[in-house]
Amino acid sequence: MPKMKSHRGAAKRIKLTGSGKPKRNKAGKSHNLELKSATRRRRLRRSEVLSKSDQHRTKRLLPYG
Repeated sequence: MPKMKSHRGAAKRIKLTGSGKPKRNKAGKSHNLELKSATRRRRLRRSEVLSKSDQHRTKRLLPYG
């Protein structure tokens, strides 16, 4: 059976933690930053682990994760 291909768009956006959970960066940090509060901008810097339901779908997009 041939190798499965990773979904390249997902591979560029989603990285895996040491325990194998997928993590992503938060959206909304590209423009209009002067309108957002400093607290909100600081929260947007952090990455977060995907929700349980999204983790299940990510397994299919990144088979060798």
